[in-house]
Amino acid sequence: MRQNVLVSESKNIQVMEKHIKRNFFYLLILGVTSIITSCTENKTKTLETATVSEPKTEEVAPAPKLSEEFKAYWYDGEAEITSYKLEQARYGELREGTAVLVYVTEDFLPNVQVKADNYNETNIPVLKLNATKNFNTGIYPYSIMQSTFYPVTNNQHALKISASIQEWCGHVYMQLNNRNTFEVQSHSYFQGEADENFKLDKTWTENELWTKLRIDPKSLPVGQLDLIPALESTRLNHEALEPQKAFTKLENNSYTISYPEANRTLKINFNPNFPFDIIGWEETTTNGIGTSSATLTTKATKLETLKSDYWNKKSNADLNLRETLKLQ
Repeated sequence: MRQNVLVSESKNIQVMEKHIKRNFFYLLILGVTSIITSCTENKTKTLETATVSEPKTEEVAPAPKLSEEFKAYWYDGEAEITSYKLEQARYGELREGTAVLVYVTEDFLPNVQVKADNYNETNIPVLKLNATKNFNTGIYPYSIMQSTFYPVTNNQHALKISASIQEWCGHVYMQLNNRNTFEVQSHSYFQGEADENFKLDKTWTENELWTKLRIDPKSLPVGQLDLIPALESTRLNHEALEPQKAFTKLENNSYTISYPEANRTLKINFNPNFPFDIIGWEETTTNGIGTSSATLTTKATKLETLKSDYWNKKSNADLNLRETLKLQ
């Protein structure tokens, strides 16, 4: 999806005046002089939440106003890092490991679809999730990371989703870009999966729901819907990335997604109060091949949460923060 903001000169002036007033008031209240940027230093951010123009293929609802509570928590110059004890199903057995969810706000460039280093009126504020897993399968390790860039306006699909999986046999990578359609590219060391480029019609994605939940759980879709499974799941199971029939249910402190055809169920447990932090999750599915296959449940249980400008914590003296997160 190529984002273009077409406004008249007078409209630009009005937006800039609104931006200046809003940022001045916000900085005055919070008493901060810098806005968060991820994995870089001395950059500026915008708190503007105006919806940019959308292609006709995606209907965009009016953007809700961000609460002061949301701004105070997510625009405080730090990311939220939460560690989890992980029991990961792989090859018909459960493996012990760790998982980390890193949520951070940043500005996103709509055209090239990467993080913006500098302020521009056309930047799109997003809540980004970097989700990682690390576990061993016998002698060799697995490392998984998924990234989701979701507009804080909470009124359209994720702008970009990517996933990579590394292990000693090789590595795979998949990326979905939200343009006029969902544009997907995939690379793998497996025969028959090497290099693929294709398009999908826009619909809900499992990846974006993890971030949508953090903005407003009540906005999560419920009932029967077409849902593109998590990129991690499709790559680990060597499935085609395509929408599947899913049934979703929202309760006071949990959100459940069931894929009947894939025999897979994901339950995300969260704090029903702001900031709606994720306490853990369970994913039940058939795992393994042939006689080694079994229905197993992957589980993640929260260890610790840390708010930090982690991109500035890169010296040996900062290693103790990993102990704080119980990752050592």
